[in-house]
Amino acid sequence: MLTRAITGAVFLLVMISSIVFHQLSFAAVFLVIMVVGLHEFYTLLEKNGYFPQKWIGILIGSLTFIVLFFNNAYDYRITGFILPIYLPAFFMIFLAELFRNKEQAFSNIALTFLGIFYISVPLSLWNLVSVHYGSPVPGQSYNWHYLLGYFFMVWSVDTGGYVTGKLFGKHKLFERLSPKKTWEGFAGSLLVSLGTAFATAHYYTELSLGQWIIVALLTTVLGSLGDLVESMFKRSIHIKDSGAILPGHGGILDRFDGVFISSPFVVAYILLIR
Repeated sequence: MLTRAITGAVFLLVMISSIVFHQLSFAAVFLVIMVVGLHEFYTLLEKNGYFPQKWIGILIGSLTFIVLFFNNAYDYRITGFILPIYLPAFFMIFLAELFRNKEQAFSNIALTFLGIFYISVPLSLWNLVSVHYGSPVPGQSYNWHYLLGYFFMVWSVDTGGYVTGKLFGKHKLFERLSPKKTWEGFAGSLLVSLGTAFATAHYYTELSLGQWIIVALLTTVLGSLGDLVESMFKRSIHIKDSGAILPGHGGILDRFDGVFISSPFVVAYILLIR
């Protein structure tokens, strides 16, 4: 428990500091998280007899984040000359498989794409709402309020669900995939995230209280489903934790399972209302 608490405190400090300090620190930390997550994902598949194109997947996943970040953060107009290079890179996955001489070639291709869309795309999408060189306010091309507010919701969902589930959990939420999760834990996640929405709306006024409540609902419901998706993945390859990089918490996939599924929905909502 002490190890888990210390790891959690350090992790929160790093995350909050990187998000608040500067757009480059945000980009650097999220890029590292994404690379480690992709490496975990592909390595787990390799250990279970699959052959995804690990390094090509990591490269294209990294390029996805980098292209979106620089295209939004700086007025470099890079899309014009990066896209003709970046988009064909996806199809290199098909061509590379020709020279690997591995069984189940199209499964390898599909799993390589799966890693990119499951891990890289959700994290990369935050560039669309957090960084924008065309901001109407001079010197404010980076707005971390949306991102940090969202992560406050994520952490409140995890904490609320863990505590209330431990104290009051009796009725199983989805026993087939996650025997420890309960409806009481889910209710606790929802209540704590709604409380976080009220606090967040007071300080980060880019969204109204009602809009932050919708973000909280999306994060709670879809984050909980994302947790189950990762449980489904781990059960399919017969493992308990995705890694050990975060002592007491497991791997990056374990820590960001809800983020991967809820991020696209939250980003889409913010883009629609902004």
